[in-house]
Parts: sequence; C-alpha cells; structure tokens
Amino acid sequence: MQTVTLLEPFRALFYAPFYAAQATGAFARQGLEVRFETAGTPDLAASRLLAGEADLAWSGPMRPMLMRSQDPSCPLRSFCAVVMKDPFLLTAAAPPPAGWDLAQVRSKRLGLVSEVPTPVWCLDDDFRRLGIDPETEIDRHRGPTMAENAEAVLAGDLDLAQMFEPFACRVEDGGGSVWHAQASRGLTAYTAFYSTEANLASKRDALRGMVRAMAEILDWLPRQTPGAIAAAIAGHFPDVPSSHRVRAMDRYQKLGIWPATPRFPREALERLAQAMISSGAMTHMPPFEACVDTAIEDEALGG
Repeated sequence: MQTVTLLEPFRALFYAPFYAAQATGAFARQGLEVRFETAGTPDLAASRLLAGEADLAWSGPMRPMLMRSQDPSCPLRSFCAVVMKDPFLLTAAAPPPAGWDLAQVRSKRLGLVSEVPTPVWCLDDDFRRLGIDPETEIDRHRGPTMAENAEAVLAGDLDLAQMFEPFACRVEDGGGSVWHAQASRGLTAYTAFYSTEANLASKRDALRGMVRAMAEILDWLPRQTPGAIAAAIAGHFPDVPSSHRVRAMDRYQKLGIWPATPRFPREALERLAQAMISSGAMTHMPPFEACVDTAIEDEALGG
C-alpha cells in the first residue's frame, strides 16, 4: 500500500465523493492508504501543499487558475473533476411566490456566503447576465456565517441567504424552502484535486490511482439511493442528522453536481473563469492546459 496525504479545505456534504471513496474502499482497491487531513480553509490547504506537507489537496480549481493568472510560474495544477456544478442554494423562510425568478432578488435582503468566494462570484455573474449590477441594485449582506444566516432567514432578518447543505435543510426544517439552486447555471468547475508539478511528476503512479478511485466512485454514486450515499459518508458527519444527510444527497443527486467521469471539462473551467473575470477576481484566464493536467487523467483512464 502506498500512503497518500490528502488535504481537505473544510468538511462539506457536497464533497461526498471523496468520503465515499474512502468508506467504500475505492482508494484501497488502488493500493492506496489515504490519510485525510483537514486544513481548515482553502488558503491553508494551498499553503501546506506548497510547503510540501501533503501529496495533494482538493479544492476549487479557481485557486490554481487565479494563482497562475497572477504568476505564470505557479506550480499548482488541477486534475480529476469531482464537483462540476455549483452546490450553493438560496433559501428563504417561506415558499417562493408564483412566478418568482432570480431577477426578483432586486427587492430582497440577500445574505451572502462569507466563508468562500466562488459562490458569490458565480451568483454575481448570473446577476450580470440578467442585466443586474449586484453591487448597486441588490441589498447584499456579506456574512457572518452560513449557520447564522440560516437563523437570520428564519428570524426574518434576511429575505434570502446563500448556503450549502446541511444549512438549507435547517431552513426547511424551520418552515422555509430553497428558492434557487446555483447549479442551474450549468457546468462550472467547482472541486477537483490539485497538486504541485513536482508531486505530479514524482508521485504520478499514486495520483493516477487517485483518479481511478474517483472514476469508480463517480460511477457508483448515480446508481445508489440517497440513503445509501448518506450511510456511506455518515462517519465523516457525526453531528449532521441522518435525515439531513439523506435529503442533501437526494438534492445534490438531482442537481447533477457530480459528473459521470473525472475527466476535466474545459467548458467548466471557462465558465468559472468568466465569473471570476466579471467579478474582478482576475483579469484574464490562463491557458487551460497550464491550469489542468488532463494527461494524468488519460494515463489513469485510458485515451
């Protein structure tokens, strides 16, 4: 068995494929003993990886792309697509009115995610595509946390709030509902593995095994019931009620946030880049080939 140290930025239900791969033995079947370590934030995960403290991490492909846009010599590269649609949701304290659509957020107090930037970039890009300037036409509140925003929605202090699971389930349990799924924007590169070019060269055999393990689990996921997926990842979420895990897996399955294959789609990264550029996070998109190592996917999967 080869030992692989894998950094997760933080724990989240939409990362279910990684936890399921460990729980079902997909990593072990590739001859890998994968050690999960929680970095705490995406920034800390990238810093530890660059410091040589891990073999790879998972996070948003935005990170290697953003860093390469600032410094073309950045050694980080993404590979192995795992979440290719936006898992964030807009929730409210009551069901949406008939005929509601995203453009009507103009009249609402909207609580934005403060923990990570990508969902805000994507939502802002969606607003701009509707002809809405999110900076001037929407009453936006950044933070404090998703958990606190869920409470603020139910208390009537916010009309809508942006969050991932299981916070949306908490709002629903309080009588609220999901008004909008950001996955409806289509393919968007949200989560993949990434590593340094040095690791991709020296540890390529193990990293190819990681790709094959994720291919196995991405094939497994759509053939499972939400309950089966929720049961497989239960050990990673001891504080999340079973009903919330099941409901979250059902929602994410139906939204199709997990792709059928770990082969990284160019259009998903391009859509993310467009959101980042429109939000001012970066000025240009570096070449796809510089940001994503598709060769390791071909080596692992054939082709």
